[in-house]
Amino acid sequence: MTATDPALTALSQGWCALSLLHGKIEARIERALQAGHGLSVREYSLLDVLSRQHNGPGGHLQMKQVADAVVLSQSATTRLVTRLEDRGLLTRYLCDTDRRGIYTDVTEAGLALLAEARPTNDTALRAALDEAAKNPALAPLVKAVEELKAPAQVA
Repeated sequence: MTATDPALTALSQGWCALSLLHGKIEARIERALQAGHGLSVREYSLLDVLSRQHNGPGGHLQMKQVADAVVLSQSATTRLVTRLEDRGLLTRYLCDTDRRGIYTDVTEAGLALLAEARPTNDTALRAALDEAAKNPALAPLVKAVEELKAPAQVA
């Protein structure tokens, strides 16, 4: 294959379209969350991920798992956790079974802010997808996103 191979060009164009869709969605949600709740997309995502933890086996996430879930490096995730902890939205504590492990939980204030922000996030997401669907290059990607099903939860 050469750099001008049609298959590579199509692949590149598809990737550019996906990147464009992601950027448009993230920017729309960022503006809405910042204006309405003083949260960034990353902060909202972190609160959302951590709010889904539970006390059962495997219910608490290690920092690497959290970082993977919010698509940040571990150091960036730690800084984000620290900022939210300073705002009283998260709390950290040592793992009972492994004193080297540190867990992070969402506080009542964090859960309240997340509940308040969730409709804003959902509305901004819907608006961004509706706007993107008007673009013929993005419409198939929007359809794919809308058809995705949430992964099955492990009981």
